[in-house]
Amino acid sequence: MGFIPFMDHLHPLSIPSKVERVFKYALPFLLLLLVSSYIVLNRPSPFELYPSSFLRFSLFPPTDAEQVAARECDYWRGNWVRDEGNAYGYYNESCPFLDPGFRCHENGRGDDDYLKWRWQPYRCDLPRFNASKLLESSRNGRIVFAGDSLGRNQWESLVCMLSRAVSDPSAIYEANGNPITKHKGYLSIRFRDYNLTIEYYRVPFLVATARAPPNSPANVRGTIRVDELHWFSRMWAGANVIVFNAGHWWNQDKTSKMGFYFEENGAVNMTMDSTEAFRRSLQTWKLWTKRDLDLETSHVFFRSYSPAHYSHGSWDKGGQCNISKEPQSDSTRPRSEPLYNPLIHEAIKEIEERNGSKVHFLNITRMTELRSDGHPSSHREAGTPPTAAQDCSHWCLPGVPDTWNELLYAQLVSRRYVRE
Repeated sequence: MGFIPFMDHLHPLSIPSKVERVFKYALPFLLLLLVSSYIVLNRPSPFELYPSSFLRFSLFPPTDAEQVAARECDYWRGNWVRDEGNAYGYYNESCPFLDPGFRCHENGRGDDDYLKWRWQPYRCDLPRFNASKLLESSRNGRIVFAGDSLGRNQWESLVCMLSRAVSDPSAIYEANGNPITKHKGYLSIRFRDYNLTIEYYRVPFLVATARAPPNSPANVRGTIRVDELHWFSRMWAGANVIVFNAGHWWNQDKTSKMGFYFEENGAVNMTMDSTEAFRRSLQTWKLWTKRDLDLETSHVFFRSYSPAHYSHGSWDKGGQCNISKEPQSDSTRPRSEPLYNPLIHEAIKEIEERNGSKVHFLNITRMTELRSDGHPSSHREAGTPPTAAQDCSHWCLPGVPDTWNELLYAQLVSRRYVRE
Protein backbone atom coordinates (compact mmCIF):
# COMPACT_ATOMS: atom_id res chain seq x y z
CA MET A 1 0.00 0.00 0.00
CA GLY A 2 3.03 2.26 0.47
CA PHE A 3 3.38 2.54 -3.28
CA ILE A 4 0.05 4.33 -3.73
CA PRO A 5 0.74 7.21 -1.30
CA PHE A 6 4.17 7.67 -2.94
CA MET A 7 2.49 8.01 -6.32
CA ASP A 8 -0.19 10.28 -4.90
CA HIS A 9 2.23 12.97 -3.84
CA LEU A 10 3.78 13.32 -7.33
CA HIS A 11 2.50 15.94 -9.68
CA PRO A 12 0.93 14.26 -12.68
CA LEU A 13 3.32 16.15 -15.12
CA SER A 14 6.50 15.71 -13.09
CA ILE A 15 7.79 12.57 -14.87
CA PRO A 16 7.39 13.89 -18.42
CA SER A 17 9.01 17.17 -17.35
CA LYS A 18 12.07 15.34 -16.05
CA VAL A 19 12.33 13.32 -19.27
CA GLU A 20 12.09 16.50 -21.29
CA ARG A 21 14.87 18.12 -19.25
CA VAL A 22 17.16 15.11 -19.65
CA PHE A 23 16.44 14.96 -23.38
CA LYS A 24 17.01 18.70 -23.70
CA TYR A 25 20.53 18.51 -22.23
CA ALA A 26 21.49 15.16 -23.77
CA LEU A 27 20.47 15.93 -27.35
CA PRO A 28 23.36 18.33 -28.18
CA PHE A 29 25.85 15.83 -26.76
CA LEU A 30 24.38 12.98 -28.82
CA LEU A 31 24.44 15.06 -32.00
CA LEU A 32 28.06 16.07 -31.35
CA LEU A 33 29.03 12.44 -30.79
CA LEU A 34 27.27 11.38 -34.00
CA VAL A 35 28.90 14.07 -36.14
CA SER A 36 32.34 13.39 -34.63
CA SER A 37 31.99 9.70 -35.39
CA TYR A 38 31.07 10.46 -38.99
CA ILE A 39 34.10 12.73 -39.44
CA VAL A 40 36.55 10.25 -37.92
CA LEU A 41 35.23 7.26 -39.81
CA ASN A 42 35.25 9.05 -43.16
CA ARG A 43 38.49 10.96 -42.78
CA PRO A 44 40.85 9.98 -45.62
CA SER A 45 44.33 8.81 -44.75
CA PRO A 46 47.31 10.97 -45.73
CA PHE A 47 47.85 8.68 -48.72
CA GLU A 48 44.21 8.78 -49.80
CA LEU A 49 44.17 12.20 -51.40
CA TYR A 50 41.63 10.78 -53.81
CA PRO A 51 39.62 8.84 -51.21
CA SER A 52 37.58 5.86 -52.22
CA SER A 53 33.93 6.60 -52.87
CA PHE A 54 32.96 3.64 -50.73
CA LEU A 55 31.47 5.22 -47.60
CA ARG A 56 32.27 3.42 -44.38
CA PHE A 57 29.48 5.17 -42.55
CA SER A 58 26.78 7.56 -43.63
CA LEU A 59 24.02 9.51 -42.02
CA PHE A 60 22.01 9.12 -45.20
CA PRO A 61 21.48 6.27 -47.68
CA PRO A 62 24.00 6.41 -50.57
CA THR A 63 22.84 7.96 -53.80
CA ASP A 64 22.85 6.00 -57.06
CA ALA A 65 26.04 7.78 -58.10
CA GLU A 66 27.74 6.84 -54.83
CA GLN A 67 26.73 3.22 -55.22
CA VAL A 68 28.21 3.13 -58.71
CA ALA A 69 31.41 4.84 -57.52
CA ALA A 70 31.71 2.36 -54.65
CA ARG A 71 32.00 -0.46 -57.17
CA GLU A 72 34.88 1.23 -59.04
CA CYS A 73 38.39 0.10 -58.29
CA ASP A 74 40.64 2.15 -56.05
CA TYR A 75 43.98 1.09 -57.51
CA TRP A 76 46.05 3.09 -55.02
CA ARG A 77 45.00 1.08 -51.96
CA GLY A 78 46.25 -2.48 -51.54
CA ASN A 79 49.27 -4.57 -50.59
CA TRP A 80 52.29 -6.17 -52.18
CA VAL A 81 51.83 -9.92 -52.60
CA ARG A 82 54.48 -12.50 -53.32
CA ASP A 83 54.48 -13.71 -56.93
CA GLU A 84 57.35 -16.00 -57.92
CA GLY A 85 56.38 -15.70 -61.56
CA ASN A 86 56.57 -11.92 -61.57
CA ALA A 87 60.37 -11.64 -61.79
CA TYR A 88 61.40 -10.06 -65.09
CA GLY A 89 57.75 -10.10 -66.14
CA TYR A 90 58.23 -7.38 -68.77
CA TYR A 91 61.98 -7.02 -69.46
CA ASN A 92 65.39 -7.54 -67.90
CA GLU A 93 68.61 -5.58 -67.51
CA SER A 94 69.59 -6.29 -71.11
CA CYS A 95 67.16 -3.57 -72.19
CA PRO A 96 69.50 -1.06 -73.90
CA PHE A 97 67.58 1.96 -72.59
CA LEU A 98 68.39 1.47 -68.91
CA ASP A 99 70.65 3.94 -67.15
CA PRO A 100 73.72 2.14 -65.70
CA GLY A 101 72.80 3.38 -62.22
CA PHE A 102 69.51 1.45 -62.28
CA ARG A 103 71.00 -1.94 -63.31
CA CYS A 104 71.27 -3.33 -59.81
CA HIS A 105 72.26 -6.92 -60.67
CA GLU A 106 74.93 -5.71 -63.06
CA ASN A 107 76.20 -3.48 -60.27
CA GLY A 108 76.55 -6.33 -57.80
CA ARG A 109 73.18 -7.01 -56.20
CA GLY A 110 73.00 -10.76 -55.72
CA ASP A 111 69.32 -11.36 -54.92
CA ASP A 112 66.24 -10.93 -57.09
CA ASP A 113 63.65 -11.09 -54.31
CA TYR A 114 62.69 -7.45 -54.92
CA LEU A 115 61.33 -8.51 -58.32
CA LYS A 116 58.98 -11.19 -57.00
CA TRP A 117 56.20 -8.95 -55.79
CA ARG A 118 53.16 -7.48 -57.47
CA TRP A 119 50.71 -4.84 -56.34
CA GLN A 120 47.25 -6.14 -55.44
CA PRO A 121 44.48 -3.55 -54.92
CA TYR A 122 42.09 -4.47 -52.12
CA ARG A 123 38.83 -4.83 -54.05
CA CYS A 124 39.85 -5.55 -57.65
CA ASP A 125 42.68 -6.50 -59.99
CA LEU A 126 44.85 -4.28 -62.13
CA PRO A 127 44.37 -4.80 -65.86
CA ARG A 128 47.31 -6.71 -67.28
CA PHE A 129 49.75 -4.33 -68.97
CA ASN A 130 49.57 -4.90 -72.71
CA ALA A 131 52.46 -3.27 -74.54
CA SER A 132 51.04 -3.96 -78.00
CA LYS A 133 47.73 -2.27 -77.18
CA LEU A 134 49.42 0.79 -75.67
CA LEU A 135 51.70 1.11 -78.70
CA GLU A 136 48.77 0.81 -81.10
CA SER A 137 46.67 3.28 -79.10
CA SER A 138 49.58 5.76 -79.22
CA ARG A 139 50.38 5.34 -82.93
CA ASN A 140 51.47 8.63 -84.56
CA GLY A 141 51.62 10.21 -81.12
CA ARG A 142 53.84 11.17 -78.21
CA ILE A 143 54.13 10.20 -74.55
CA VAL A 144 56.03 12.75 -72.45
CA PHE A 145 57.62 12.54 -69.00
CA ALA A 146 58.71 15.86 -67.46
CA GLY A 147 60.37 16.16 -64.08
CA ASP A 148 63.39 15.06 -62.08
CA SER A 149 65.43 11.84 -62.13
CA LEU A 150 62.57 9.89 -60.51
CA GLY A 151 60.60 10.79 -63.62
CA ARG A 152 63.49 9.41 -65.66
CA ASN A 153 63.23 6.20 -63.61
CA GLN A 154 59.61 5.81 -64.73
CA TRP A 155 60.34 6.85 -68.33
CA GLU A 156 63.07 4.23 -68.75
CA SER A 157 60.77 1.62 -67.25
CA LEU A 158 57.99 2.37 -69.76
CA VAL A 159 60.37 2.38 -72.74
CA CYS A 160 61.65 -1.06 -71.75
CA MET A 161 58.14 -2.40 -71.04
CA LEU A 162 57.02 -1.33 -74.53
CA SER A 163 60.17 -2.50 -76.30
CA ARG A 164 59.36 -6.17 -75.62
CA ALA A 165 56.40 -5.92 -78.03
CA VAL A 166 58.67 -4.91 -80.93
CA SER A 167 60.38 -7.76 -82.76
CA ASP A 168 63.02 -5.62 -84.49
CA PRO A 169 65.30 -3.95 -81.91
CA SER A 170 66.71 -1.62 -84.57
CA ALA A 171 63.24 -0.06 -84.93
CA ILE A 172 63.66 1.58 -81.48
CA TYR A 173 66.27 4.31 -81.10
CA GLU A 174 67.00 7.73 -79.63
CA ALA A 175 65.63 10.17 -82.19
CA ASN A 176 68.61 12.55 -82.02
CA GLY A 177 71.35 9.95 -81.69
CA ASN A 178 72.00 10.73 -78.03
CA PRO A 179 73.30 8.02 -75.65
CA ILE A 180 71.06 6.87 -72.79
CA THR A 181 73.76 8.14 -70.42
CA LYS A 182 72.89 11.74 -71.29
CA HIS A 183 71.61 13.37 -68.10
CA LYS A 184 70.88 16.94 -69.19
CA GLY A 185 68.30 18.30 -71.56
CA TYR A 186 65.95 15.71 -73.01
CA LEU A 187 65.87 12.30 -74.65
CA SER A 188 63.35 10.98 -77.15
CA ILE A 189 63.02 7.26 -77.86
CA ARG A 190 61.38 6.61 -81.21
CA PHE A 191 59.34 3.51 -81.99
CA ARG A 192 59.66 3.68 -85.77
CA ASP A 193 56.93 1.22 -86.76
CA TYR A 194 54.37 3.16 -84.71
CA ASN A 195 55.65 6.67 -85.49
CA LEU A 196 55.67 7.14 -81.72
CA THR A 197 58.12 8.88 -79.40
CA ILE A 198 58.47 8.36 -75.64
CA GLU A 199 60.17 11.51 -74.36
CA TYR A 200 61.87 12.55 -71.13
CA TYR A 201 62.61 16.17 -70.19
CA ARG A 202 64.90 16.83 -67.26
CA VAL A 203 63.25 19.73 -65.41
CA PRO A 204 63.68 19.11 -61.66
CA PHE A 205 61.74 22.25 -60.72
CA LEU A 206 59.39 22.31 -63.76
CA VAL A 207 59.84 26.08 -63.70
CA ALA A 208 62.78 27.98 -65.19
CA THR A 209 66.15 28.51 -63.55
CA ALA A 210 68.35 31.49 -64.38
CA ARG A 211 71.43 33.45 -63.47
CA ALA A 212 71.14 35.91 -60.64
CA PRO A 213 69.64 39.26 -61.72
CA PRO A 214 71.91 42.34 -61.60
CA ASN A 215 72.51 43.79 -58.15
CA SER A 216 71.55 40.54 -56.39
CA PRO A 217 73.18 39.74 -53.01
CA ALA A 218 76.62 38.17 -53.30
CA ASN A 219 75.45 34.77 -52.03
CA VAL A 220 72.87 34.39 -54.86
CA ARG A 221 74.40 32.14 -57.53
CA GLY A 222 71.16 31.72 -59.45
CA THR A 223 67.40 31.85 -59.19
CA ILE A 224 64.37 29.61 -59.59
CA ARG A 225 61.64 31.58 -61.34
CA VAL A 226 58.43 30.38 -59.74
CA ASP A 227 56.29 32.40 -62.16
CA GLU A 228 57.79 31.04 -65.39
CA LEU A 229 57.56 27.44 -66.61
CA HIS A 230 60.70 25.94 -68.14
CA TRP A 231 61.12 26.70 -71.84
CA PHE A 232 60.91 22.94 -72.55
CA SER A 233 57.18 23.35 -71.91
CA ARG A 234 56.81 24.55 -75.50
CA MET A 235 57.69 21.00 -76.55
CA TRP A 236 55.14 19.28 -74.30
CA ALA A 237 52.02 20.73 -75.84
CA GLY A 238 50.21 18.36 -78.18
CA ALA A 239 51.43 15.14 -76.57
CA ASN A 240 48.90 12.33 -76.18
CA VAL A 241 49.99 11.54 -72.62
CA ILE A 242 52.03 13.77 -70.27
CA VAL A 243 53.30 12.61 -66.87
CA PHE A 244 54.73 15.29 -64.57
CA ASN A 245 56.59 14.85 -61.32
CA ALA A 246 58.36 17.23 -58.94
CA GLY A 247 59.19 17.77 -55.29
CA HIS A 248 62.55 16.09 -54.72
CA TRP A 249 64.55 19.23 -55.43
CA TRP A 250 62.31 21.59 -53.49
CA ASN A 251 64.38 21.68 -50.30
CA GLN A 252 67.18 23.74 -48.78
CA ASP A 253 69.90 21.29 -49.85
CA LYS A 254 69.03 21.85 -53.52
CA THR A 255 68.18 25.55 -53.29
CA SER A 256 69.46 28.07 -50.74
CA LYS A 257 72.38 25.93 -49.53
CA MET A 258 73.60 25.85 -53.13
CA GLY A 259 73.06 29.57 -53.59
CA PHE A 260 69.78 29.31 -55.49
CA TYR A 261 66.91 31.52 -54.34
CA PHE A 262 63.41 32.10 -55.63
CA GLU A 263 62.56 34.83 -58.10
CA GLU A 264 59.13 36.25 -58.85
CA ASN A 265 58.18 39.23 -61.01
CA GLY A 266 61.85 39.85 -61.73
CA ALA A 267 62.84 40.22 -58.07
CA VAL A 268 64.75 37.81 -55.84
CA ASN A 269 62.90 36.84 -52.68
CA MET A 270 65.46 35.91 -50.03
CA THR A 271 62.88 34.87 -47.44
CA MET A 272 60.46 32.68 -49.43
CA ASP A 273 60.69 29.07 -48.21
CA SER A 274 60.69 26.07 -50.54
CA THR A 275 57.15 24.97 -49.65
CA GLU A 276 55.63 28.33 -50.58
CA ALA A 277 57.82 28.48 -53.69
CA PHE A 278 56.61 25.03 -54.76
CA ARG A 279 53.00 26.10 -54.26
CA ARG A 280 53.54 29.16 -56.45
CA SER A 281 55.29 27.11 -59.12
CA LEU A 282 52.30 24.76 -59.23
CA GLN A 283 50.06 27.77 -59.86
CA THR A 284 52.30 28.60 -62.83
CA TRP A 285 52.03 25.00 -64.04
CA LYS A 286 48.25 25.09 -63.57
CA LEU A 287 47.86 28.27 -65.63
CA TRP A 288 50.06 26.82 -68.39
CA THR A 289 48.04 23.60 -68.43
CA LYS A 290 44.77 25.46 -68.90
CA ARG A 291 46.21 27.89 -71.44
CA ASP A 292 48.53 25.76 -73.59
CA LEU A 293 47.16 22.22 -73.47
CA ASP A 294 44.15 20.83 -75.26
CA LEU A 295 42.63 18.87 -72.40
CA GLU A 296 40.19 17.22 -74.79
CA THR A 297 43.02 15.33 -76.51
CA SER A 298 45.89 15.24 -74.00
CA HIS A 299 45.78 12.91 -70.99
CA VAL A 300 47.66 14.72 -68.23
CA PHE A 301 48.94 13.14 -65.03
CA PHE A 302 50.90 14.53 -62.09
CA ARG A 303 52.61 11.69 -60.25
CA SER A 304 52.77 11.89 -56.47
CA TYR A 305 55.94 11.92 -54.40
CA SER A 306 58.19 8.85 -54.44
CA PRO A 307 59.44 8.28 -50.86
CA ALA A 308 63.12 7.76 -50.08
CA HIS A 309 64.17 5.21 -47.43
CA TYR A 310 67.28 6.39 -45.61
CA SER A 311 67.71 4.64 -42.27
CA HIS A 312 70.29 5.41 -39.58
CA GLY A 313 71.09 8.79 -41.08
CA SER A 314 70.28 11.14 -43.92
CA TRP A 315 71.55 10.61 -47.47
CA ASP A 316 74.77 12.51 -46.73
CA LYS A 317 75.33 11.15 -43.23
CA GLY A 318 75.54 7.39 -43.71
CA GLY A 319 71.87 6.66 -44.42
CA GLN A 320 71.24 3.09 -45.60
CA CYS A 321 68.56 1.02 -47.32
CA ASN A 322 70.35 -2.26 -48.01
CA ILE A 323 68.83 -4.10 -45.05
CA SER A 324 65.26 -4.86 -46.16
CA LYS A 325 64.81 -7.82 -48.49
CA GLU A 326 61.05 -7.67 -48.91
CA PRO A 327 58.25 -5.10 -48.81
CA GLN A 328 57.02 -3.85 -45.50
CA SER A 329 53.44 -4.65 -44.66
CA ASP A 330 50.75 -2.01 -44.40
CA SER A 331 50.80 -2.24 -40.61
CA THR A 332 54.57 -2.00 -40.09
CA ARG A 333 55.31 1.04 -42.21
CA PRO A 334 54.32 4.30 -40.45
CA ARG A 335 52.34 6.68 -42.61
CA SER A 336 53.55 10.26 -42.90
CA GLU A 337 52.11 12.55 -45.51
CA PRO A 338 54.71 13.75 -48.02
CA LEU A 339 55.01 17.48 -47.76
CA TYR A 340 54.15 18.31 -51.37
CA ASN A 341 51.35 15.86 -52.24
CA PRO A 342 48.55 18.07 -50.84
CA LEU A 343 49.84 21.03 -52.87
CA ILE A 344 49.87 18.96 -56.07
CA HIS A 345 46.40 17.63 -55.34
CA GLU A 346 45.03 21.10 -54.68
CA ALA A 347 46.39 22.44 -57.99
CA ILE A 348 44.82 19.53 -59.88
CA LYS A 349 41.52 20.03 -58.05
CA GLU A 350 41.43 23.68 -59.14
CA ILE A 351 41.86 22.61 -62.78
CA GLU A 352 39.13 19.99 -62.46
CA GLU A 353 36.66 22.50 -61.06
CA ARG A 354 36.81 24.46 -64.31
CA ASN A 355 37.68 21.82 -66.88
CA GLY A 356 36.16 18.64 -65.52
CA SER A 357 38.26 15.56 -64.78
CA LYS A 358 40.98 16.21 -67.38
CA VAL A 359 44.11 16.22 -65.20
CA HIS A 360 44.76 13.31 -62.88
CA PHE A 361 46.72 12.60 -59.72
CA LEU A 362 48.79 9.43 -60.17
CA ASN A 363 49.04 8.40 -56.54
CA ILE A 364 51.99 6.04 -56.09
CA THR A 365 53.16 7.26 -52.67
CA ARG A 366 51.61 4.76 -50.30
CA MET A 367 52.47 1.67 -52.36
CA THR A 368 56.02 2.95 -52.88
CA GLU A 369 56.60 3.74 -49.22
CA LEU A 370 56.34 0.01 -48.49
CA ARG A 371 59.22 -0.84 -50.87
CA SER A 372 62.44 0.04 -49.09
CA ASP A 373 63.85 -3.19 -50.57
CA GLY A 374 63.81 -1.89 -54.16
CA HIS A 375 66.54 0.79 -54.20
CA PRO A 376 70.02 0.47 -55.72
CA SER A 377 71.40 1.21 -52.21
CA SER A 378 75.14 0.37 -52.24
CA HIS A 379 74.96 -1.19 -55.72
CA ARG A 380 75.97 1.91 -57.64
CA GLU A 381 77.20 2.00 -61.22
CA ALA A 382 80.80 1.17 -62.05
CA GLY A 383 83.24 3.91 -61.11
CA THR A 384 81.27 5.13 -58.10
CA PRO A 385 83.68 5.61 -55.15
CA PRO A 386 83.24 2.97 -52.41
CA THR A 387 82.66 5.74 -49.89
CA ALA A 388 79.79 7.28 -51.91
CA ALA A 389 76.39 7.57 -50.28
CA GLN A 390 73.88 4.80 -50.83
CA ASP A 391 71.13 5.51 -53.35
CA CYS A 392 67.89 5.13 -51.42
CA SER A 393 65.88 7.49 -53.63
CA HIS A 394 65.97 5.93 -57.10
CA TRP A 395 64.80 2.44 -58.01
CA CYS A 396 66.32 -0.68 -59.51
CA LEU A 397 65.03 -1.51 -62.99
CA PRO A 398 63.22 -3.76 -63.52
CA GLY A 399 61.49 -2.84 -60.29
CA VAL A 400 58.96 -0.62 -58.54
CA PRO A 401 58.51 1.95 -61.37
CA ASP A 402 57.13 -0.87 -63.53
CA THR A 403 54.15 -0.93 -61.18
CA TRP A 404 53.79 2.84 -61.49
CA ASN A 405 53.40 2.25 -65.22
CA GLU A 406 50.89 -0.53 -64.61
CA LEU A 407 48.83 2.04 -62.69
CA LEU A 408 49.29 4.58 -65.49
CA TYR A 409 48.12 1.94 -67.97
CA ALA A 410 45.07 1.17 -65.80
CA GLN A 411 44.16 4.86 -65.79
CA LEU A 412 44.53 5.07 -69.56
CA VAL A 413 42.28 2.02 -69.93
CA SER A 414 39.63 3.51 -67.62
CA ARG A 415 39.71 6.73 -69.67
CA ARG A 416 39.36 4.76 -72.93
CA TYR A 417 42.72 5.87 -74.30
CA VAL A 418 43.60 2.16 -74.43
CA ARG A 419 40.84 -0.11 -75.61
CA GLU A 420 40.76 -3.40 -73.72
